[in-house]
Amino acid sequence: MTVPSITLTRLDVQRLERLIDSLDDTLPGVIALQTELDRADTLVGHDEVPADVVTMNSRVHCREEGSGKDYHLTLVYPKDANADEGKISILAPVGSALLGLKVGQHIDWPAPGGKTLKLTLLEVESQPANGGDFPE
Repeated sequence: MTVPSITLTRLDVQRLERLIDSLDDTLPGVIALQTELDRADTLVGHDEVPADVVTMNSRVHCREEGSGKDYHLTLVYPKDANADEGKISILAPVGSALLGLKVGQHIDWPAPGGKTLKLTLLEVESQPANGGDFPE
């Protein structure tokens, strides 16, 4: 499995490190998130993040390559997660994998039953970091 390069905002990293510090660091979601934060190759200010990069609270459009099914997801903090509304926690496998992706990049999404689905990021529909809205 290859992992694409990612860009994160310093504000997201600060907030997510605070979240990690408040949780059990042996939980799989926490470990996966820390791994993503550690591998970020570019850190930018919230006013410098390209519009096609996924930040916290971004709404994205992605497609599962095997089935062609489209997903519209919003990457949120755990307290705001609601699968019925497409609000995916940063601690979910697909949540931490989406963080920092750029339009056109692919991720492997671990699915139930040991399957791995390939998701392609088609569009960042909205990005609060770019618009100056920074809900935590």
